[in-house]
Amino acid sequence: MNKLLGTLVSILFFVALNAQKSTQVVAKKDSTNKFTDSIRSLPPLEIKAIRLSEQAPFAKTNISKAQIALNNVGQDLPFLLENTPSVVVHADAGIGVGYTGIRIRGTDATRINFTLNGIPYNDAESMGTFFVNIPDFGSSVNSIQIQRGVGTSTNGAGAFGASVNLMTNEYNPNAYLSLQNTAGSFNSFKNNLVFGSGLINNKFTIDGRVSSIRSDGFIDRANSDLKSFFLSSTYWGEKSSLRLNVFSGKERTYQAWYGVPQELLAANRTFNPAGTEKADAPYENQTDNYTQTHYQLFYNEQINTNWKWNTAFFLTTGKGYYEEYKAGVDFADYNIDIKGKINVPADLVRRRWLDNNFYGQITAVSYVDSLNDLTIGGGWSVYDGLHFGTLPYLSQTFAPANFRYYDNDAIKKERNSYVKWERKLSKQFKSFLDLQYRYVTHQMNGFTKNTDLEIERKFNFFNPKMGLTYQAKNIFYYTSVAVANKEPNRDDFEASATEQPRREQLVDWETGFELKKPKYAINANVYYMNYKDQLVLTGKINDVGAYTRTNVPKSYRAGIELQVKYALNKKYSTSYSITFSQNKIEEFTEYIDDYDQFTQVAIQHKNTNIALSPSLITNRTFNWKPNDKLSFFWTTKYTSKQFLDNTQNKDRQLDAFFINDLNAHWTILNKTKFTMLLQLYANNVLDVKYAPNGYTFSYIYDRTLTTSNNFYPMAGRNYWISLKIDLK
Repeated sequence: MNKLLGTLVSILFFVALNAQKSTQVVAKKDSTNKFTDSIRSLPPLEIKAIRLSEQAPFAKTNISKAQIALNNVGQDLPFLLENTPSVVVHADAGIGVGYTGIRIRGTDATRINFTLNGIPYNDAESMGTFFVNIPDFGSSVNSIQIQRGVGTSTNGAGAFGASVNLMTNEYNPNAYLSLQNTAGSFNSFKNNLVFGSGLINNKFTIDGRVSSIRSDGFIDRANSDLKSFFLSSTYWGEKSSLRLNVFSGKERTYQAWYGVPQELLAANRTFNPAGTEKADAPYENQTDNYTQTHYQLFYNEQINTNWKWNTAFFLTTGKGYYEEYKAGVDFADYNIDIKGKINVPADLVRRRWLDNNFYGQITAVSYVDSLNDLTIGGGWSVYDGLHFGTLPYLSQTFAPANFRYYDNDAIKKERNSYVKWERKLSKQFKSFLDLQYRYVTHQMNGFTKNTDLEIERKFNFFNPKMGLTYQAKNIFYYTSVAVANKEPNRDDFEASATEQPRREQLVDWETGFELKKPKYAINANVYYMNYKDQLVLTGKINDVGAYTRTNVPKSYRAGIELQVKYALNKKYSTSYSITFSQNKIEEFTEYIDDYDQFTQVAIQHKNTNIALSPSLITNRTFNWKPNDKLSFFWTTKYTSKQFLDNTQNKDRQLDAFFINDLNAHWTILNKTKFTMLLQLYANNVLDVKYAPNGYTFSYIYDRTLTTSNNFYPMAGRNYWISLKIDLK
């Protein structure tokens, strides 16, 4: 990584030297060549192929580069989406730096499809999204589209709550240089440098970024040390473009994924049990360490006025481990025979590794005329992952050098194809049809705690979607139905050979309207998401904080999403969103371990709430702009109570919370080629003690039912200050 950073610095000097020259070259050809305009200025096909158009019949939110910059001071990407409809975010360390999570319409990140320039980002096996692996990626993103519900066909994991597409592939014809330095509570710092060469010799552009983020975290010892870079180079032809993206992140975070026990929450809100198995003091290296690097190669071609096509190849490499101190171990659990050996230690340190490669190709061809917008596309991918464990500090008296106490490889392959067709039926009506086929194979050769369990599963999915829209003057109506199928995650397969999870199916009905006027806009959406064999949270977690899940035959999510934007005048504006929902399981069986009888007690439940699915979420932002240099924002968010499991037990719930954030933006200087912006943030200004995430488990011992609730509290009042300098 040091060599790459050195290369980036060299490029930076080149950018500065060529800034004026590149700016002068731009306009000559762009304004006279329609193909060049299309290739350079319009969204590339890899984005258009998976994004919804403005008139598509689904619920969506588009976030521009300027909107991203409003809150991009150092927190992870989910916190940049926090104030969009139906969203709840959380963070292990309580500050938004390090491991973070997001839920949309109550569904977690394993059920949200994330793509980076159309390339799948969800981990192919766990389907989780770990933006801690590419810190400060938001500083390279030019636009984001959130599709709530099933949405349109995309690449990668099935969308069971939403799809989120992030775009970096933008054409920047003018040279630029941006420096941002941020300081925040809990010794949080962000420093980044973003740059672009502008158009060089009317053919090339280079864009890049280097970033560093550090934080002690709100939770004890939950520190983060995150580094990343982004580099994109593009060759622009008159009818085609070739772009190479290389970006990487390296994270080191102290583990904070166990949460705070409920009985300690009031007296010791920052308690962290990680590392405390070590007797004298918490183990200082109880950390997670991972490096992830992405390579993306895109080719776009404008064949003629109607036709264009694109293809992209990608490779994502990842390698890292988390280290743990374990006390009073049973060496048989580590496949070590200690019979006849002396001075056997009672404790050890273990590392659990993941070494993986994810590679593949996506492609699409598009035809557009006055009546039709047709896209045909698809892709393939292969995930090759190796899970293994080492004991780095154990004497060779007990285990040989480079000993692996488990070694489980896995391969997952996918093929998909789709056809999307928007047809203008009349001046007001337009139809939408989307047909997708996915074929998935997943082979797993053992698991950490079940090394002999080998799984090989195959899935064939057909996902049709259709809708109709009507537009007249300032009003837009839409209705749609979409089917999605999804394979289980890796952890779901670990139960046993005879209790394997089933695939999930979702039928999503959506209808709504948008009304736009010069001073206000209203958006309303009604949805009904009907699940078959949905895998739902049971409230239990394994030893790395992952939830365990089970299939339930029938469940649903139904709701209404309302959004209002109103501009009183040039100085005052406000926006408001509210989601009312019901999230229900028709029948659910709870199993409680009975340690007295060494059995499980089964309890039947009916019509209960799905875990971690609030029935009410509201967001309101009030903006006051007294002049061209100053802007003030007051944001409020309310989230109703959430149950930690599917029993709807009031003793196992997260309390509702209402938080207020204030921020101010002061443009200190605004010259033609030089701007300076100061941003001040006061989050949770009322110092509310709240936790947006948690888990629970119950057991019977000595004829007593014990329930253990654990929470992930967020920080109280905290502050951030950022200074951003832009050279144009």
